[in-house]
Amino acid sequence: PSQVLPFPSQVVYNRVGKCGSRTVVLLLRILSEKHGFNLVTSDIHNKTRLTKNEQMELIKNISTAEQPYLFTRHVHFLNFSRFGGDQPVYINIIRDPVNRFLSNYFFRRFGDWRGEQNHMIRTPSMRQEERYLDINECILENYPECSNPRLFYIIPYFCGQHPRCREPGEWALERAKLNVNENFLLVGILEELEDVLLLLERFLPHYFKGVLSIYKDPEHRKLGNMTVTVRKTVPSPEAVQILYQRMRYEYEFYHYVKEQFHLLKRKFGLKSQVSQPPLRPQFFIPSPLETEEPIGDEEQDDEKWLEDIYKR
Repeated sequence: PSQVLPFPSQVVYNRVGKCGSRTVVLLLRILSEKHGFNLVTSDIHNKTRLTKNEQMELIKNISTAEQPYLFTRHVHFLNFSRFGGDQPVYINIIRDPVNRFLSNYFFRRFGDWRGEQNHMIRTPSMRQEERYLDINECILENYPECSNPRLFYIIPYFCGQHPRCREPGEWALERAKLNVNENFLLVGILEELEDVLLLLERFLPHYFKGVLSIYKDPEHRKLGNMTVTVRKTVPSPEAVQILYQRMRYEYEFYHYVKEQFHLLKRKFGLKSQVSQPPLRPQFFIPSPLETEEPIGDEEQDDEKWLEDIYKR
């Protein structure tokens, strides 16, 4: 008899860089073996924006994967139905935009605890003056890395592949909100990751059943702590306020998603801590991460690392 597929049997996690996705991918590797779904990853880690032909090719490749599948890659939202494909269910996770930016800024320069212990140099091609560029100087002197459009990072993952999705403004913001409502089963908040995992387990049991117990396992916790970005420093209050101004659309989107997430939590009986946003971001929430435009060899290294730990 033919296999009865779970619903949904096509899931896409177009993961946002530096928003905890290394943790989630690690969990998915374990869960795919446990539950027998097809975890489809990509060898391309540093290309989020695609030409029309590249979109068609990627959608074709994803659509023909053995179901039930969960496809994951750093890529801006893809409209499958535009190219005649079945639209999959999307999931994603975002975090406080300034936190995400700072984590990326220092990760690109200094990596995480694993690299620190092994004396690895992150981004070897980076010039020394750029590596040790003070974060306040970068922000206050308006260096490209600390300005728009580079700071307009989260919204394009939800807005999509249209060129206007990369322009900071209302058009991209509203289109991103619309896609969240119409195409995403869940967009979680990294600061409340355990509740995100609980809801994923509730909504997608074939993929995520038992995820929270795996996440809370002390061995897994130990691994997650190794991927926390090192050598972070907190910018001055003046620099943080400038970042807030430059990232106002990112914050409007973040607060919209957070509000929707809290509504969903209440609907399923999960309590939310309702508090006013802090005047300054809470910088040191441990969260395992990728680079802004992830560096090509990063996940291959992760594969080996995971095999060493889970298959010994």
